[in-house]
Amino acid sequence: MKPTVRLQRPETLLSSISQKHTSTPLCCVYAVQHGGDSRRTGWRSLHTSLTKQKPATLSSSSMASSTHSPSSFQTADAGNAALPLSGLPLSQVLRTYLITSISSSPKILGASTSLLRGMLNSQNPLFRIDTNPLMRGLLWETFYKQFCAGETEAQVSMTCNDLRNQGYAGVILEYALEVLKDAEGNEQKDVAVWRKGMLDTVHMAAPGDFVGLKWSGMGATAMRRMADNKEPSERMSEAMHALCKAAAKKGIALLPAAEETWSLTGFHNWCLKMQRAYNTGGKSVVYSTYQAYLKQTPADLARHLDLAKKEKFTLGAKMVRGAYLGSDDRTLIHPNAEVTHACYDGIASALIRREYNDVLKPAQESVNEPITNINVVLATHNDVSVKKAQALRQEQAARDEKLTPLTFGQLQGMADEVSCSLIAAARANAGNENAVRERVFKCTTWGPMYDCLNYLLRRAAENKDAAGRTFETRNAMKAEIWRRIKRTFMLA
Repeated sequence: MKPTVRLQRPETLLSSISQKHTSTPLCCVYAVQHGGDSRRTGWRSLHTSLTKQKPATLSSSSMASSTHSPSSFQTADAGNAALPLSGLPLSQVLRTYLITSISSSPKILGASTSLLRGMLNSQNPLFRIDTNPLMRGLLWETFYKQFCAGETEAQVSMTCNDLRNQGYAGVILEYALEVLKDAEGNEQKDVAVWRKGMLDTVHMAAPGDFVGLKWSGMGATAMRRMADNKEPSERMSEAMHALCKAAAKKGIALLPAAEETWSLTGFHNWCLKMQRAYNTGGKSVVYSTYQAYLKQTPADLARHLDLAKKEKFTLGAKMVRGAYLGSDDRTLIHPNAEVTHACYDGIASALIRREYNDVLKPAQESVNEPITNINVVLATHNDVSVKKAQALRQEQAARDEKLTPLTFGQLQGMADEVSCSLIAAARANAGNENAVRERVFKCTTWGPMYDCLNYLLRRAAENKDAAGRTFETRNAMKAEIWRRIKRTFMLA
């Protein structure tokens, strides 16, 4: 007779950890260009799916296949697409479960965010993270490690290598630089700081990676010029060209994050200005970000596709759902999440198929030619959108069609169940010459802890549905912890 083994649920297993940390702002939020307000009716599932689907078989473009060295992700279970989280380190699984459990509670989330903001603004050395090593160490081992790459080049390199070893094709590396709307600023200083930070980021990134940025990071003057739909100043233009040249030389692509609607036209014009200069030969050194929750997005994208075709440059399109639901004019936004989902998936389908459809219509109604010269990044935590995109590409691969160069992206510390499912499915298809492997990237932020936490808190202020976006990750980690417990006691 087998001995009776009494197993604890993951909640009980982690109770001692939670008791130590729930009073600190470990979870808060980390969200960039994926946000919305889950408290508004009809918007709760903007970035996640409340319905589960069977995993789709993965396919990918031969142009987008990735190679990497044998990794720590390849455990005994790593080749099984049904166990996508099995290769993650136990420490990461436990930390993610703890943080998402806290962030799934609006009350604890709000208290944690307020506490962290108070610490960052405090003059009391007992509460400041730069003078209290205990508090700094606690935040470093939890919140910072969950979402950030590091403070130094060596730390960033280690984090990026760990992500590649887990099976990611690369990283989207962002520098923690933020400018407040009401800041007065000093153009010369602000542009110089932005320029150095961006060039340092390109230096730390590897060929094939992406670098995330904001044009408004160049300061209050840059924000005003975009809002007034003016060209960048001579100093700004020089910094932008220096960044683009460095990225092109190293084989890195730039992902400017979208701005709010009051400066969105200027934002797109600045992106197009750089794309005309650097997006040649089928490559996209510079992308532009399109937010599916805006009613104007399909028309904007169609117009830019038309410009790219006429002016013979390759458009780079990063698709997100939206980041400024709390501040953008509501009349410019789709009425609910369902319409936004339909818009996102409709645009993704058109770009993948390279054919206009009922959502993405040609800029000139009399012309309905195939979409050409396009590179796409689907930045989404929504597993339904990911599976729809995979299914479309499977169909294309089966017909031996040329596939659109496409990259999937999720945030470090979030949606690992989506990311790892893509990686596991790619590995399952590794032996099939007719099935190509999707490129999956993790977006991570680097910089001093103080700057990173401020940066992420401001992203949180723009993205108030972070709690609603973490419950699926929490449940996935809970199931993975329970599976490992049962396997340890040979009950699996």
